[in-house]
Amino acid sequence: MKNFITIEGTEGVGKSTQVRFLQEYCKKNGIDAVFTREPGGSKVAEKIREIILDKNNGEMSDVCEAFLYAAARAQHLKDIVIPALNEGKIVFCDRYIDSSYAYQGVGRGLGLDFVKKLNDLAIGDYMPQYTVFLDLPPEQAFKRKGGADENDRLEMSGNEFFQKVYDGYKQTIQNDKSRFIVVSPTGTKFETHDKIVAALKEKGIF
Repeated sequence: MKNFITIEGTEGVGKSTQVRFLQEYCKKNGIDAVFTREPGGSKVAEKIREIILDKNNGEMSDVCEAFLYAAARAQHLKDIVIPALNEGKIVFCDRYIDSSYAYQGVGRGLGLDFVKKLNDLAIGDYMPQYTVFLDLPPEQAFKRKGGADENDRLEMSGNEFFQKVYDGYKQTIQNDKSRFIVVSPTGTKFETHDKIVAALKEKGIF
């Protein structure tokens, strides 16, 4: 979908910082853009987010988790993404469909086909035009982050899980190379921002 840009990566790669930098860049340069996140982004979707991430919901099944993400995504699209795109704005979303492929499809072992079928119902034709992937292996990312957040159910899933997630992202990128903008965040956060802006300029987004 034209002007729909998503930002992806494993935990601790600096996504939130780069989204904030992009927001500041757009404001400074008069670019009409909407910034949002998943799961969440709108009233109902944020309530679903609370359920997904609550550390007290450890008994949640993997299938239930996948359905909750898809449900939040469908609501978020209706409330935030589609209206903004219809108004001609650029939409930047912190996580989207590729998170489900990586986390539930590969990390949880549900399979990419299962996750794709489920999310086809949730998103219809609303695939991103481009996806920025911050490419840093999870061991390095968590070290930079300072460890997992003990209040976040997903972050407490363990190193083996997050390696599978990273592998899931890599597999998804191989299946859809033209959509992905792969950026290494190994330099400073400012250098990473410059790489992202340069890539988006090259693609005609900025």
